Amino acid sequence: MAAVRVEAVLAAAEEQEAEKRRSIAVEKELELEYDLGNLLAVDRNPPPAAALRGAGPRREALLRALARDNTQLLVSRLWELPAERAGGAGGPLVAQLPEPAFRLPREKPPPKPRPPTRWEQFARLKGIRRKKKTSLVWDEQAKEWRRRWGYRRAGGDPSRAWLAEVPAGADPEEDQFARLRREKRERVARNELNRLRNLARAHRAGSAVPAAPLHPTGHQDRDELRRVARVARVSTASLGRFQPRLPKESAEPPSRSGGKKRRFEPLLGNLAAERSRQLDLLRDMGSKKPVLDITRAVNKQLRQEEAEAAAANKGKKQSKRGKRGRRQQRPGRSGKKSGARRQPQQQKPAGTGRRKKA
Repeated sequence: MAAVRVEAVLAAAEEQEAEKRRSIAVEKELELEYDLGNLLAVDRNPPPAAALRGAGPRREALLRALARDNTQLLVSRLWELPAERAGGAGGPLVAQLPEPAFRLPREKPPPKPRPPTRWEQFARLKGIRRKKKTSLVWDEQAKEWRRRWGYRRAGGDPSRAWLAEVPAGADPEEDQFARLRREKRERVARNELNRLRNLARAHRAGSAVPAAPLHPTGHQDRDELRRVARVARVSTASLGRFQPRLPKESAEPPSRSGGKKRRFEPLLGNLAAERSRQLDLLRDMGSKKPVLDITRAVNKQLRQEEAEAAAANKGKKQSKRGKRGRRQQRPGRSGKKSGARRQPQQQKPAGTGRRKKA
């Protein structure tokens, strides 16, 4: 009995060792294709078709076994790569992955390029190149290297200095510290306005929906031909009102929008969406902080500045015209008036003048 028991124990130990080797060593008819840079392994071996038919526990077990074997092969390949200890001798073991071989697709579309600002457009037009400056400069007062901009910059903030120089021609009674603080606030406000302008310009450029291309193709369907005909008719000065209609075409004149009508929400529909809209409206009405539409505010500011500039230019033109007209009319008027006034002075009666002494 003792011998039987010893043999059974040895057999069980051998089975355990074989199971461990079987879990590490995986044999495949066709070798897998590896892309260790992307942690990718492609299995070209065809799975057994009979086991994959239907949905049941047998199919799930087969798929799990395939996934487990392929993962084991991928991990074994990773252990063959050169590795090093991260953070010293006691750190974790990190493998150095090679460059990826497969070019994987993006999850989302690539971001659109940012539209250039007004300064970037002007610099490109004039050929101005941006010169890269170092972020640290030597501060002569503090005798150390400091940042060029921002907090604790070189030279310090002029509005926080203990001494302010009075510029030539300025009022000696004016508070120069208050003037520096006011100029700084104006610069900050001007920069913020320019930033909002660039955002509004970029928003308008991004919200513009490009028109669909009208390139001729080999096989054009009915909708494409109808769209091309509508665009051709609307392109006239009368928007297609006096153009002859095609056979089986509606009598209504075409519109630029393609006849699309506005869509309204149904009266009886999604109650959750309606409840959320009403709650948002009540929250906006009850909040003390007003809701600011940045795009609308910037557009309003731009329109106001354009109107002020147009009014100023109009006033300058009218003043120039008035001065020019007065200059042209002044010699003629003065000549007539002076001539009319001088005629009675030339015809003086005799004896009224002073007599000379003999």
